[in-house]
Amino acid sequence: IIAGIFWLTILLLVHAYILYPVSLWIFNWFKRKPEVVELLSYPSISIIISAYNEEKVIAERIDNLRNLDYDFNKLELIIGSDCSSDRTNEILSEKCQEHSWLRTRIFSNRRGKASVLNDLVQLAKNEILVFTDANTKFEKDALLKLVSKFSDAKIGGVCGRLELDEPTDNFDKTNREKLYWKYETHLKKIEGDLGILIAANGGIYAIRKNLFAKFPDGEAITDDLYQTFAVLNQDYNFLYASDAIASEEVSKEIMMEFRRKVRFAATNFQTLKFFKRLLFQKKLLISYALWSHKIIRWFVPVILILLLVANILLINYNQLYYIIFITQACFYISAFIGYILNLLKVNIPFFSLVYYYVLTNFALLIGLYKFLSKKHAY
Repeated sequence: IIAGIFWLTILLLVHAYILYPVSLWIFNWFKRKPEVVELLSYPSISIIISAYNEEKVIAERIDNLRNLDYDFNKLELIIGSDCSSDRTNEILSEKCQEHSWLRTRIFSNRRGKASVLNDLVQLAKNEILVFTDANTKFEKDALLKLVSKFSDAKIGGVCGRLELDEPTDNFDKTNREKLYWKYETHLKKIEGDLGILIAANGGIYAIRKNLFAKFPDGEAITDDLYQTFAVLNQDYNFLYASDAIASEEVSKEIMMEFRRKVRFAATNFQTLKFFKRLLFQKKLLISYALWSHKIIRWFVPVILILLLVANILLINYNQLYYIIFITQACFYISAFIGYILNLLKVNIPFFSLVYYYVLTNFALLIGLYKFLSKKHAY
C-alpha cells in the first residue's frame, strides 16, 4: 500500500507537469479546432474595471485605453471605485469630464471586487464584456486582436496574453513568478487552441455579456476563474488570443507574491464549489483539463508530503527508494538555502527557483487549510 501511494504520487506529479502538456500537444494534432474567421465588423465593447485605492495608476490606465485602436463609438469604459480612500474618486471625476465614453460608479461602502463587478455589468450596454485591472496595460491593438476571435457563435470567451514585467527598482530576484508565468502561458495557449481554456487571467479577457454569471453574494471567489468556468459550463468554447497582449508588473517582494497566492488558493477552491459539474463534464476533454491543470496542481503540496512520508517508510527496502529520498532531501535543503540567500538579498538562480517552487506550494497548502476551515476572507 505504501509503495502504491509512493508511485502514485510520482505519477501525479509527472502527469501534471509533463504528461498533461504533452497530451494537449498531441490532441492539438488530431482534434478539430474551433474555427476563427475574420470579422466583417467589430462588436460593441464594455470594458469593466473594479478599482480600490488606485490613485498611482488609474489615470495612466485610462490614458492607455484611450490610445487603443478601436472605434470608440462602439466602446464604453466603466470603472467602479470600491469605497477608495485615496484620490481615486477625484481622478475618476476629472477623467469623466474629458471622455464621453468613460462612465464611473463610486461606491460608499467597501464590498469587494466581485460585488462591484456585478453592479458594473448591470450598467454595461454592449454585447462583449472585457475585464481588466487598473494596473494592467494593453498594447495598442490588444482589443482588436481579442474580439476578432468572436467570429463563431459557440465562442463564449477569449483570453489575451498577459506578459509580466519585473520592476527595475528594489526587485526581489528570488521572485520567479515571471518564469512560472511563461510555463502557464504555454499551457493556456494549447488549451485555448482546443477551445477549453481552463482559467482566463484577470488582466485581459472577454466574454459575451449574455454568458456572464453573477458572482454569488457573500462568497470569496476568484472572479476570472469563476467566469471562465461559467462559460465552459454553458457549453461554449473559451479561446486564447496570444496576439492580444497586455502587461503587468510582478510583486517586488516574494512574500507579497506568497500572500497573494494564499488568498487565491483559498478562493480557487471556493470557486470550484459552484461548478462541480465540470469535474465530470460530458465533454471529457474539459474535465481532463480541469483535473490535470487545476485540481492535481492545487493538491501538489499534499502530494509532496505523501511522497516524502512514503519515501521515508520505504527507504530501507531497496536502493532506489534511498536514492529518491536523498534527491528529495537535497531538493528541500536547496529550498532552505534559497530562503537564507533571500534574507541575505543574494540571488543564485537554481536556489531561488527551488525556494520559489516550495514557497508557492506552501501557499497552496495554507490556502487549502483556510478553505477547509472556512477562514478565507471575503
